Amino acid sequence: MATSNYSLVTDFVLKGLTDQPELQLPLFLLFLSIYVVTLVGNLGMIILIRLSSHLHTPMYYFLCSLSFIDLCQSTIITPKMLVNFVSEKNTISYPECMTQFYFFVIFVISECQMLAVMAYDRYVAICHPLRYSIMISYQVCSSLVSGVFAFGLVGATAHTGCLLRVFFCRENVINHYFCDLLPLLKLSCSSTYINEMVNLAFSTFNVLCPTLIIICSYVLIIASILKIQSTEGRSKAFKTCSSHISAVGVFFGSGAFMYLQPSSVNSMDQGKVSSVFYTIIVPMLNPLIYSLRNKDVKIALNKVIERTF
Repeated sequence: MATSNYSLVTDFVLKGLTDQPELQLPLFLLFLSIYVVTLVGNLGMIILIRLSSHLHTPMYYFLCSLSFIDLCQSTIITPKMLVNFVSEKNTISYPECMTQFYFFVIFVISECQMLAVMAYDRYVAICHPLRYSIMISYQVCSSLVSGVFAFGLVGATAHTGCLLRVFFCRENVINHYFCDLLPLLKLSCSSTYINEMVNLAFSTFNVLCPTLIIICSYVLIIASILKIQSTEGRSKAFKTCSSHISAVGVFFGSGAFMYLQPSSVNSMDQGKVSSVFYTIIVPMLNPLIYSLRNKDVKIALNKVIERTF
C-alpha cells in the first residue's frame, strides 16, 4: 500500500460483528431500528427539556447534556456500521478511522464524567435539600458540564495524538465494528508502550474517579434515606435515584467487561458484543429509563402534547 504521513496503511477493513452473510440484513434492520429509537428518544428528551419550563432545573440540565452525549456517540458509530452491513467490503480510510476514534473517545469519557456529576447532583438534592439551590447553582451547573467536555477533549487529544505515532505496516483488518483503541493497537508493527501507558493512566482516572464519586454519593444517599421516618418518603427518595442507578449499571458493567478482561482473540470477539451495549444500546436505553421511570418527564410530555395538539 502507499505510504502516508503517519502509516503505511491507507485504509482499514472493519471485520464487523459477524462475517456470516445470512445475518447481515437482519442485523442491519435491527441496528437501524435501534438507531431510529436512539435519535427519537434523545432528541425528544432534549426538545422536551428545552420546551418545558417545569424541567428547567439542574437535574434535567444534566440529563439534557447526557442525551446530547448519547446522541453524538451513537451517530459517530452506528451509521458507518449500518453501511458496512450492506457493503461488500467494510473499509474505512485511515483519516476517517482516526477521526471516528477521536470523537468516540470524547463522548465516552464525557459520559463517564457526566454520570458522576449526576450522582453528585442526586447526593446534594437528597442529603442537603435546603442548600441545593446554592450548591448546584446555574454557574456551578455550567462549570460542571464544561468540565465534563473538557475531560473528554483532553483525553481524546492525548489518545489520538499517541495513536498517530503508531505504524500500521501490513495487517489492516480491525477485529471490531468501529475504530477502537485495543483492536487498533493489535495491528501495530511499532512499539505501543506509550499508548498502553496513556490508556492505563486515562482509563484509571476516567473510570476509577467517576466510580468512586458514584459509590460515595450513593453510600451517603442510602445512609440519608434510611434516616427518613416515613415509608412514603423513603420510597420517593429511592425512586429519584433508581433511573440513574440503572443507567450507571448498564454503562459501567458493559464497559468493564470489554476492557477488564485478558487480551485474546476470543475475549476480543466477546468484547465486540459487550461494546454494543455501551456504544449502541445504552444511548437508546437512557432516554427510555429516564422517561418511563420519571413522573416529572411524563407530566411535561403530556403538557407539551396537549399544548401542541
